[in-house]
Amino acid sequence: MKSAFQKREPRYPEGWDLLPAGDMIRQAVQDVCDDYSQRIFGYHFVKLGNLSAQIKLAKCPISHQINQTPKPHPWSGVVGYSHELPYSENSVDGFLLANELDFAQDPHQILREVDRVITQSGYVIISGFNPLSLTGVGKYLPLNRGNILHDARFFTSSRIKDWLQLLGFEIIEQRQVLFSMLFFNYKTPHPSKLQKWLSTHCPWCSSVYIILAKKRVYPMTTIRPKWKLQPQFNPVGASMREGTFSSLSRSDK
Repeated sequence: MKSAFQKREPRYPEGWDLLPAGDMIRQAVQDVCDDYSQRIFGYHFVKLGNLSAQIKLAKCPISHQINQTPKPHPWSGVVGYSHELPYSENSVDGFLLANELDFAQDPHQILREVDRVITQSGYVIISGFNPLSLTGVGKYLPLNRGNILHDARFFTSSRIKDWLQLLGFEIIEQRQVLFSMLFFNYKTPHPSKLQKWLSTHCPWCSSVYIILAKKRVYPMTTIRPKWKLQPQFNPVGASMREGTFSSLSRSDK
């Protein structure tokens, strides 16, 4: 597997408002993540990063939701890096990584940390920017050149799913949202009918994808041998011997 480590650390967004069309992106991601979160039960849910911390999960059954950010913010709960999680093993029931991997220097390390502390049936929600989209093309064009969105790494959803599956996660669902160029600010949201049509007929070209995955830990079971021991006692031989003894007894008489 090709390493995803990047020598140059990308700029890290302090919030959605620093991205062009940031409010529209945040709302689209929040709608899907809030729907996904209804399936997650347990005691602790962690939102990793500044963007994740600003996503509201009102429908999530887990009331104890922790916002972890690298620097203190009004919305912060725990201050710490995503690649060094301050939680014990098998202690967190759910994670949200809202475009956190797109602005990470070493996304593999973040996922390894998530795998270390997640429970055996825990869930992880990951959103990311799709390189196979108009926004992915715009990353290499002189559009809004100084914007932090140009620093996003744009991993394909198939690559993210490969990483998750190598760590023992099962991909439950994936949704595509925002079929438009996100390097421009939009005053009005895109028509929902057009978005729905594109999601049905051209899902591969969406600018953002959201993945829901579940950790699977299969119990170890002993393998029974297929062969069976043959009993030393042969019932056929025993009956033959019994007949011989009977004939000998009659001859003695």
